[in-house]
Amino acid sequence: MGSFRAPHFFAMKITPLPSTPLEKSLCALLFGALLSLGALADGLPPNVLKALKTAQIPAANVSVVVQPVDAATPLVAHNAAQSMNPASVMKLVTTYAALDLLGPAFTWKTGAWIENAATTETTAGPRVNGNLSGNLYIKGSGDPRFAIEHLWSLLRQLRVRGIQHIAGDIVLDRTVFNVPSIDPGAFDDKPMRPYNVGPDGLLINFRALRFTVQPDNGKPRLLMETPSEGLRVDNQLRSGDGACGSNWKDLINIRLIPDNGDNRLEFTGTYSALCGEKSLNLSPLPADGQTQGLIRALWKELGGTLAGQVRNGNVAVGSLLIAQHESAPLADAVRDINKYSNNVMARQVFLTLGNDSAPATAERARQRITDWLNGRNLRFAELELENGSGLSRRERISADSLNQLLLDAWKNPVMPEFIASLPIVGIDGTMKKRLNGSEATGRAHIKTGTLDGVKTAAGYALDAQGRRYAVTFLINHHKSQAGSAAIDALLVWVAQRRVGEKMPALENE
Repeated sequence: MGSFRAPHFFAMKITPLPSTPLEKSLCALLFGALLSLGALADGLPPNVLKALKTAQIPAANVSVVVQPVDAATPLVAHNAAQSMNPASVMKLVTTYAALDLLGPAFTWKTGAWIENAATTETTAGPRVNGNLSGNLYIKGSGDPRFAIEHLWSLLRQLRVRGIQHIAGDIVLDRTVFNVPSIDPGAFDDKPMRPYNVGPDGLLINFRALRFTVQPDNGKPRLLMETPSEGLRVDNQLRSGDGACGSNWKDLINIRLIPDNGDNRLEFTGTYSALCGEKSLNLSPLPADGQTQGLIRALWKELGGTLAGQVRNGNVAVGSLLIAQHESAPLADAVRDINKYSNNVMARQVFLTLGNDSAPATAERARQRITDWLNGRNLRFAELELENGSGLSRRERISADSLNQLLLDAWKNPVMPEFIASLPIVGIDGTMKKRLNGSEATGRAHIKTGTLDGVKTAAGYALDAQGRRYAVTFLINHHKSQAGSAAIDALLVWVAQRRVGEKMPALENE
C-alpha cells in the first residue's frame, strides 16, 4: 500500500506570482482542476483502507463515491463504474421512482363490494338488513401495509352498515397484480421468515402471525397475538441454558402440520430465560390460508356469521362499493421501507409502479422505472432490477449510478420526503445502533443493505461545516459482513471535513 501522491507538477513554482485579476482567476481554475484530478484518483481515505484490511476485504471488491451535492465532480471515486449487487440499497431506486411518479400523497384503496341484487337502494346509498344473500367481495389494490387493524376497521364498517350474516362467500380479489407465486424458502431456506413473503394484490398484515415468547417457571410460554381460525399452536419449547444470543430465533424450530382439516403449528427447541419477553413474527401459512383464518376470526369477533367459504375470485360485474379503507400516503410507506428495510413493502410499491395500465407485472414495473430514469437523463446501462427490494442475487447497479440518482433526488421537489425516509446515523432505523457518539451521529441519512456476501450503504452526509455530500459504499465479497467498520470510517471521515482545509490524503493499495 502506498500513499496517494498528487502529480509532480503540483510542486512547480509559478513565477512571477499572479498579479492581475485575470491571472489570479486562471490560476485558481488550474489549481481547482488539478485538485479535482487528485480527488478523482482511484483512492480511499486511510482509515477506510485500514478497516478494509482488518476485515480482509480487498479494495478491488469495493466501490465508493463521495460527492458534494453542490459540486460537479466527486471527492472520492473508487471503482465507481463497477457493477455490484446493492442489496437493500436498491430500495433507493424504487422509492425515489415511486415518490416522483406517483407523488408523496398517493394512496391505496381496499374496497368491500356486494352484489346489486342483495341491497335496497336509498338516497343515502345501498342498505342491507342483517342478511347478505349473496357474496361479499374484498378487492385489494396492492396496499403495502394493510394491517390487521385496517382489516378489522373495514369489516366493522360492514357491521355498521347492517351486515351480520353472509349467506354466500367472502371472495378475495387479488387481480391488481399479475405475478406468479414464489417459493418462500428459495432465497435462504427460511420459508417462515416474513421478509420472504411474495407480493400480493391483497396483502393482509404482511401475511405474518405475531407471537410473544415469555419465560415462565422453567418452561417458555407462547402467546399467539394474531388470531387465525383453524390454526392450533403446539408449544413444546424447553428452557435453554446460558445467555440470550443474537441467534435466539434460530434455536426455535417450527413445523406446520395438517391436522384433521385444520393446521397445527408445532414449536420445538429451546428459549433462554435470560431473553425475557420477545416477539416472534412468522409467515407459516400460504396466502389463502392466512387470509381465510384471519378474516374468519375477526368477523366472528365482530359478531358476524358466514355460511360460505373464504376464497379467491373477481368482483362480480355490477357490484356496489359499500365500504372502503384508504391507506396512509405513499410518503409514509416509503419511510417504513427505507428506515426499516421492509422487503415486502418495497416489492408491493415496485409492482404498483407497473399498474399504470392493466394488472401489474414485474416486467411492466421494470420498464416504467427504466423509462423514468431515461427521461431524467439517468442512463444506467448496468442496472438490473428483479423485484426492486434488493432481496435478490440478480439485481445490479454501480456506485456511480447510485451517486447520480442521489444527486438528482437532491434537486427534485420530492427531496424532503425522500431524505426523511432514510435512517439517521446513530438515531433511528437500521442505523440506530451505529456510530453512536461519533462525529457522524445525527449528521447523515444512510440506507443500508445486507446479504450474504454483500454489505452496502448510500445516502447523504454533512461535513463539519454543514456541506452536504452524496455517499455510496458497496462491498461484494465473501467477508463483506465485516465491512461495516469501513463504511462507518467513511461516514466519520466526511463528518470531520472542513471547507477550505487541505485535501485529506487518499491512499491506494
